[in-house]
Amino acid sequence: MKRLLLAAITVAALSNNAMAQKSDFNYNVDRFADIEVLRYRVPGFEQLSLKQKQLIYYLTEAALQGRDILTDQNCRYNLQVRQTLEAIYSGYNGNRNDPNFIGLEKYLKQVWFANGIHHHYSMDKFKPEFTQDFFNAQARQVKKRLPLEKGQSVDDFIKVIDRVIFDPTFMAKRVNQADGQDLILTSANNLYEGVTQKEVEDYFNALKDPNDPQPVMYGLNTKVVKEKGKVVEKPYKVGGLYSKAITKIVYWLKLASGVAENEGQRDYINKLIEFYTTGSLKTFDEYSIAWAKETKSDIDFINGFIESYGDPLGMTGSWEGMVNFRNNDASHRTQLISQNAQWFENNSPVDPRFKKPNVTGVSAKVITTAILAGDAYPATPIGINLPNSNWIRAAHGSKSVTLENITDAYNEAAKGTGFNEEFAYSDTEVQLMKRYLTLADKLHTDLHECLGHASGQLLPGVDQDALKAYGATLEEGRADLFALYYLADPKLVELGIFPDGETYKAEYYKYIMNGLLTQLTRIEPGKDIEESHMRNRKFVSQWALEKGKDDNVIEIVKRNGKTYVKINDYAKLRNLFGQLLAEVQRIKSEGDYEAGRQLVENYGVKVDPVIHQEILKRYQGLNITPYKGFVNPRYTAVKDNKGNITDVKISYDENYIEQMLRYSRDYSPLTK
Repeated sequence: MKRLLLAAITVAALSNNAMAQKSDFNYNVDRFADIEVLRYRVPGFEQLSLKQKQLIYYLTEAALQGRDILTDQNCRYNLQVRQTLEAIYSGYNGNRNDPNFIGLEKYLKQVWFANGIHHHYSMDKFKPEFTQDFFNAQARQVKKRLPLEKGQSVDDFIKVIDRVIFDPTFMAKRVNQADGQDLILTSANNLYEGVTQKEVEDYFNALKDPNDPQPVMYGLNTKVVKEKGKVVEKPYKVGGLYSKAITKIVYWLKLASGVAENEGQRDYINKLIEFYTTGSLKTFDEYSIAWAKETKSDIDFINGFIESYGDPLGMTGSWEGMVNFRNNDASHRTQLISQNAQWFENNSPVDPRFKKPNVTGVSAKVITTAILAGDAYPATPIGINLPNSNWIRAAHGSKSVTLENITDAYNEAAKGTGFNEEFAYSDTEVQLMKRYLTLADKLHTDLHECLGHASGQLLPGVDQDALKAYGATLEEGRADLFALYYLADPKLVELGIFPDGETYKAEYYKYIMNGLLTQLTRIEPGKDIEESHMRNRKFVSQWALEKGKDDNVIEIVKRNGKTYVKINDYAKLRNLFGQLLAEVQRIKSEGDYEAGRQLVENYGVKVDPVIHQEILKRYQGLNITPYKGFVNPRYTAVKDNKGNITDVKISYDENYIEQMLRYSRDYSPLTK
């Protein structure tokens, strides 16, 4: 669980960006519901060698072939719903200004964006703004294109899809995190079938050896089901689940292997192919080690079952793809941080028992993203740190990347929103963020990914899954706290990364304002906070607010009927971050599930309904969207008369609907 999402920045960090350069590039593509779709540029692609362009092209094709896997993982009906909606949309001959058709188009765009029928962040099922009668009539109009199962009639198919779309109680939440409930039975994802939470936990507990120093990541690439009364795993691999898609991924990875930049890169590509072919988690560990160690190549990628936010138990990896190349100029700051990794570890405020005596293989770079896919598309993280295996990170190191061109696109699209002016306590905080926040926020991402996730160690015998449903939230909180603590350290000024000792305050203010107030714009009235990153920001901020009351470190202030955050003592706030970092690291290192549960439930879940309504009203007046995502550039291979690639062209002219329909046409191996 090593990724930093846009929500960690929020629009507050992106508006009033004094450092971003003006551009005539058209970043804005589409806007609907609570979402804005943007473009991102890929600067430097044209300057790559032909062999590098070929490698990116092959890896891009491999990434796009996995699209259907994630959609099916998110809910077993998602592919059928998407196909049906696309058939109706493409074949519709009626009035496109009809409110029912407008509602169907909006719903289809939401399904595309979320890779399914549940919101990508809140996990709640979308509410259709078209009638069931309209949908049924249009479905029958395109009945020859409906994805019927073998022997299924049109009427029976429509009856099933009607329930999926229109019954708000059926499969209501993709990932349920409510304390005290069976998280598997109450979650609508397609990672489990016919099993309870207890059965799954008992199954994996029986497999694990507490004395194994190199445990595999159990359940990472399987669906857990019950067959003949017995719990079994069905692996995702060639010849197993998702074989049609994985076979195509492997085809393009083999071509990529042939144009690899060096032997180390070729080795890890071939090891990934072996993993996809066998499904062996030992092979996946071997791939992860080879990938983490190879740091010389300029081009890199992620392709596979990676992050487990989509699993309420935090085990199964959602399919994800990303291709990138190194931004050499911008990587200087991350190199400085990674070169001093041992100093940061040694000076951390956590118990010495939980520190790594020898920080191994921490590499960090700023990248230019070339393609986004699966769980990284259309919504994407802005920073990534992998591999996720704790023992591999300790013994062999990790890679951290900051997606600079994605952050730049967010910056450009968010200029002039008035967000900071509305929610910051005074002009002092507005000017502080205007002056420092772009740099401070990038450093927060760098520290979070490069050192935060890479820091600390489990005590011998502690299960890396011991924190269960709270593991992702606590891990993201741990990385945030590490970054926040060190943002205020004079070491960053000494290294020449920060210009002065005031820079960190911009990030401190933004983080607390977001954790206590502005991230509530993403929560529906009456709902608790459930998404892992939002919970982590809330428990960090709420804990600091309550523990700092005696010293008046942070205040919630009312002025002219509006609520604001006021930080009175930044130095004491840093000390609070250090105290909480020490406790969260203890919880993780010792596998203290109950302490972790109490921390998250007491400080990270509940919402003040009065403040919530106020924040929503103020935010609505700004006319901005809380969620953003992207369309990808399009890559076209130029070939000679013998079929050899002589160049790869990049274009940015595809809109959201065009791209999604093309992807469904050209990259849907599971629906053919």
